[in-house]
Order: sequence, then C-alpha cells, then structure tokens
Amino acid sequence: MRRSAPTLALLLALAGLTGTTALTACTAPDEQPPPAPAGLTAQAGSASSVHVMWEAAAEADGVTRYRVFEGGREVRVLAADRTMVDITGLTPQTGYTFTVRAEDAAGNLGAPGPEARVTTPAAKAEDRGAPTAPATTTGAATGPRSARLSWTPSTDDTGVTAYDIHQGGVRIHTVGPGESGTTLTGLRPDTVYTFTVRARDGADNSSPDGPPVDVTTPPASGEGPGTAPADFTATASPGAVTLSWTAPDTGRETSEYELFVNGKPTTVVQFGAGAVPAGRAEHRLSVSEPAGTTWAVKLRARLPDGTWGAFSAERTITLTP
Repeated sequence: MRRSAPTLALLLALAGLTGTTALTACTAPDEQPPPAPAGLTAQAGSASSVHVMWEAAAEADGVTRYRVFEGGREVRVLAADRTMVDITGLTPQTGYTFTVRAEDAAGNLGAPGPEARVTTPAAKAEDRGAPTAPATTTGAATGPRSARLSWTPSTDDTGVTAYDIHQGGVRIHTVGPGESGTTLTGLRPDTVYTFTVRARDGADNSSPDGPPVDVTTPPASGEGPGTAPADFTATASPGAVTLSWTAPDTGRETSEYELFVNGKPTTVVQFGAGAVPAGRAEHRLSVSEPAGTTWAVKLRARLPDGTWGAFSAERTITLTP
C-alpha cells in the first residue's frame, strides 16, 4: 500500500505549531561592514603632533565609531560625530602613515581608506615666539553646506608649520604651512559662521586670531529665506552692552529674540506691540560683571511657526568699567 506524503498541517502538528502559534521569519544578522572613510588627510601641526581628518560617513551607513591607525597600530577610537583628531607624542623628523576604519553598531569593521602620509618637522626646543596673526581673512559661502576662506600668510622666526581654522572658539580644520586658503565642508544651510585663522609653528606656538570673517550659508533648496539675524554687532560701554542687528525676513514682524552669552541662553529680548523695529533693531543690556570680563554673544529670532531660527554671527566683547 502506497503511503501519501505528510501534509503541512500534520508536520505543524508534529512540531507543536498548531492553534495560535505563529511562524516567525528569522532575521539575518547584520554582516555588511560600512564603507571606508573618504577624504583622509594628515597634517603635521608641530614636531610631535599630527592633525588627522576625514569626511563624515553618510547617515545610511550606520557608523557608530571610527578607529584611527598609524602604521597598522590602533591609536585612537572616536565616536561617529568626530571626524578629526590630534595624534600627539610623536617623534620629530619622522614619517607616519595613517588610516581610518569605520565601525557600525553590529561591530562590523569596514576596510581602511587610502593612506595619508606625513613627516613631522624638526624640533626647535628654544622656539618660544609665536607666529604673527594672519593680517586679513576673507570668506564666502560656496553652497548651503560649504565655504571658502582665504588669509594673509603669517611669519615666524622658525617657520609656520600649520594654519588652524576656528569657529565659535573650536578648531574645525587644519591646513599646511604653504596654504593661504581652504574649503570648509559639512556646514549647515542658512547659518551664519564666524571664522578666524591662527598660525602655528614647529614648537606648537599659536598666533593670536586673525580678523574674524562672517560667512552666511544660503538656505538649501526649498527651505525658504534665511532666518538668521544679519549684521550683528555688540558694543561695550561703562555698565552696558548695546546689541544691534537686522531682523530676518520671516514674513512678519519679528518681536522676540533669544540671547546667548558664552554659549548659554541668557535672556529673551522682546519688543512690545507697536515697538517692533522695522529693519534695524537695537537693544541695550545693563551689566554688573567686573570690567575685563569677556563675553561671546549671539542671538536668534523666534519664527512665525514658534520655533527658533538660525543664530546670528557671534561677537566677542570685553566689558568696560
């Protein structure tokens, strides 16, 4: 007698999968590593340090950290929001080779990108004099997320080894001694940036800041007009600080601004009904802090939808007696 093949129902019953028991699909583990970081550069900042930078991974790559290697030896592990690092404790007049590998949440380690090679300059133990500050700085946005800066070269008794670009008191980029300009990427659309440039020599002496330059990135396509207050100024006088700016074009009168001092929200400036300035606005703050106190101030406007707009440029002032 020929036996028939077991039915699916019988197989499920034998396996105990009858009734309300559901079959679930197995999810394959994430075994796809992220791509290699692009745009890796290495620039000697002094006789014993190198500044390593690379381009941020795309959000879709799921990168959670970067691992930095020198000559195949891991020297730093950084969170995904960090795309630059200073490697210190190096030997003068020595060649180094750096690579960076991206890692995702599943622990998949991507391949290294192209190597970046650099040689540290000779040490100058007696060099205690800082370079001169760049005399001029110019800048302009080249798109919603990029800008081009240029500066006047500095001088130093032993030679400039690098130029550091700062924004908001933080170094964001470093280029070599022969450069007098650079392109900055990874910026935000519709944002005012205030950049300064410092020169550095082989003993890690940094110059004072060169003159600041404001750069406003345009809104990205479809984002509408800019929301940052323009032409922001801050002037200290005995017992007071006077702020002045041009209101952003938000489609209606802008009567409320949030003021930040040294990176922290301090007060909200409000103009009452009938007192909202047209075009140019001004506000005077009474201060009680001692003379010589340094403030870094910036502000942003309340938009018609209730959210805060982009920040103005940041101004640094010293309070007067």
